[in-house]
Amino acid sequence: MAQVLEFKLPDLGEGLTEAEIVRWLVQVGDVVAVDQPVVEVETAKAMVEVPCPYGGVVTARFGEEGTELPVGAPLLTVAVGPQAPAGDGEGSGNVLVGYGTSQAPARRRRVRPTPPARGAAHSGTGADSTRTTSASSGTSPDGRRSPAAASGTARPDGPAAVNGTATTGTAHARVAALHAEGPVPVISPLVRRLAREGGVDLRQLAGSGPDGLILRADVEGALRAKAAAAPATAAHATVPSAPVATPSASAASSTRAGGTRIPLKGVRGAVADKLSRSRREIPDATCWVDADATELMRARAAMNAAGTPKISLLALLARICTAALARFPELNSYVDTEAREVVQLDHVHLGFAAQTERGLVVPVVRDAHARDAEALTAEFARLTEAARTGTLTPGELTGGTFTLNNYGVFGVDGSTPIINHPEAAMLGVGRIVPKPWVYEGELAVRQVVQLSLTFDHRVCDGGTAGGFLRYVADCVEQPAVLLRTL
Repeated sequence: MAQVLEFKLPDLGEGLTEAEIVRWLVQVGDVVAVDQPVVEVETAKAMVEVPCPYGGVVTARFGEEGTELPVGAPLLTVAVGPQAPAGDGEGSGNVLVGYGTSQAPARRRRVRPTPPARGAAHSGTGADSTRTTSASSGTSPDGRRSPAAASGTARPDGPAAVNGTATTGTAHARVAALHAEGPVPVISPLVRRLAREGGVDLRQLAGSGPDGLILRADVEGALRAKAAAAPATAAHATVPSAPVATPSASAASSTRAGGTRIPLKGVRGAVADKLSRSRREIPDATCWVDADATELMRARAAMNAAGTPKISLLALLARICTAALARFPELNSYVDTEAREVVQLDHVHLGFAAQTERGLVVPVVRDAHARDAEALTAEFARLTEAARTGTLTPGELTGGTFTLNNYGVFGVDGSTPIINHPEAAMLGVGRIVPKPWVYEGELAVRQVVQLSLTFDHRVCDGGTAGGFLRYVADCVEQPAVLLRTL
């Protein structure tokens, strides 16, 4: 007799407590193999494909696309045993990797699930993700009915179960209808999410991409049209003749004309929490200096003219940062508040700010101090592409010891960066533009950049921070300084 195993949303690590379902990769009735990705979720860190540790037939899915689930909530149920593919009944135990599975996914095939006996439950909610229920009795091994089946608080969206009770006939009709409509071609899950949060029906849009593919611009256009239509709708609303009660302050703020409420969740929420914590806990200070970057730009042009792989400006700035941190290790540290100690680190994991459609993220280059300019260029390119596609893993977004923020790409000269907690400092780099500059005693037009250093005043005083920034500026102005001190 087949058993139904419940797979719960696993702990995705790095302190993450919830995830949003972006896209289901399997349907109810599909046969899945051990470690096959079954759902794509978005956490506050990255997009993750979650593999299922069991092999068998999917009998229920919990949560529709766009639903946020806490860690430990039921994700799906799988019937294993006689109905499962040979050799797939045992779980792998790899409930969590979300960043790669141990084997390639098997080809899925549609299987009509055998209807269970009347009153059978498809899910059980025990203390862990391996608790099982009998497919024929709907009870757990200790004879008690599954809480999920009894309460219906977790609602499966698949055809095999609703509130733990089999509804095979109507569910199959629902799946058939969905298949008849066909999937809506959207360029990415992020665009699909934008439409969902803005209340845009993708089936009503004519995509401007190849073969009718719906692009971000299509959804944003629909949102603008929707916003423009809102005032017209409000103008035709009937004015009540009876007196109305004066709303409270909180109610008034929620109904303020023209206001739009945007939930602070996902990446935006994580960034908000981290920045708030940084401002709350770190007594930061900022110093800055203008530097003549003409010679640095010439040195980069000479390196790239040599025919070797191109070297990015960010990679050269990173090499300067790691050399400066070797001379001023106080800034490559963090404060252990409980122990009241400053912990200086012997390795540099360099974070760099990257703006993406999902918001600001800070990928981390591991052991940046051990990489040359060419290796740094390659790693920056790899992580930047992963950030743009939303495929960075939590491990690639955490663990930084110092951050380099090149906000000059936005066309601004300066800023006062907020430290990426719990790090001790961040170097900001503005745009490099031609400016009047006194060079060798005469006025000349030079390529000038503003450098800003925000630092935790608990780890060092202004003399150390100023020495670090001055060394960075010297290397920018005279790249030979870097060669001399390496």
